[in-house]
Amino acid sequence: MVKRCFDLCIALPLFIICIPLFLIIALIIKTDSTGPVFYQQERIGRNKIPFFIYKFRTMFTGASKSGLLTVGGRDPRVTKSGYLLRKYKLDELPQLLNVIQGEMSLVGPRPEVQKYVDLYSPEQLQILLVKPGITDYASLEYSNENEILALSSDPESTYIREIMPAKLKLNLKYIKEKGINTDIKIILMTIRKVITGR
Repeated sequence: MVKRCFDLCIALPLFIICIPLFLIIALIIKTDSTGPVFYQQERIGRNKIPFFIYKFRTMFTGASKSGLLTVGGRDPRVTKSGYLLRKYKLDELPQLLNVIQGEMSLVGPRPEVQKYVDLYSPEQLQILLVKPGITDYASLEYSNENEILALSSDPESTYIREIMPAKLKLNLKYIKEKGINTDIKIILMTIRKVITGR
């Protein structure tokens, strides 16, 4: 209950404040390429309940059909505006609506698609006992995930065998430490990461 109040006290005012920014981003996206402003994708949330996550569209329409993973800093499927939105994490801002709706929290394990959740071990499935979040330890540690995958001859295998287990280990660490103080720490770390890149 305390976490829910914390999320709403930050997400709701921030969402209202960001409305002018949303309009500017929407205009840029529509000018840059054809297609919808927002991108929705089904992810698996708390207690294995699926929901649709909101993002600003950063790829050309239909690009996700060629793969779920984004590879490299200059994935050709990503639009010019999409590259900047991803770089500064602005594409994630619509997820404030997911938080307001109660599907997500500001801080928590990043939600995955069913394809990868099906590969979780019984221990790893514990992360589905809490709400997924916009940011977490794993997001901070693997902010350069795209570049790591770009160096692999088999990005899908590298993600499943190396990156995903490491991220899930960090997610389990969050569950052990979860609390308002931990959430505040991760939010501050995320802000610093976005601003300084470190």
